[in-house]
Amino acid sequence: MDWKIELIDVPVTDVDRAIDFYVNKVGFVLDHDHRVSDDLRFVQLTPPGSACSIAFGTGLTEMAPGSQKGIQVVIPDADAARAQLVEAGVAASDVDEQPWGRFVFFDDPDGNSWSLQQVPPR
Repeated sequence: MDWKIELIDVPVTDVDRAIDFYVNKVGFVLDHDHRVSDDLRFVQLTPPGSACSIAFGTGLTEMAPGSQKGIQVVIPDADAARAQLVEAGVAASDVDEQPWGRFVFFDDPDGNSWSLQQVPPR
């Protein structure tokens, strides 16, 4: 039996600001933005090439905004990913060289934290 992680909640305070950040600065694809009512709005975005998406909105989670820590995304080139983020105005860390990969870290406007990992050659 396959077990696939396909959706992760990212709690945010301002849905439209989060859409702008993830689409226009980080480069995610906006898959859905559906307002069911004033109390329920569902937004789903997917990193390019990913089988796993993120979701945020109104009425979706009880997590506090900014409490999602350590979402990790595998990327082919840490230097290129960092350059893309910085060029778009995202405060990204320098590339952190480790024996298990090269990492870049950044936070969204609410403080949810992300780790980008360039996996070492196998």
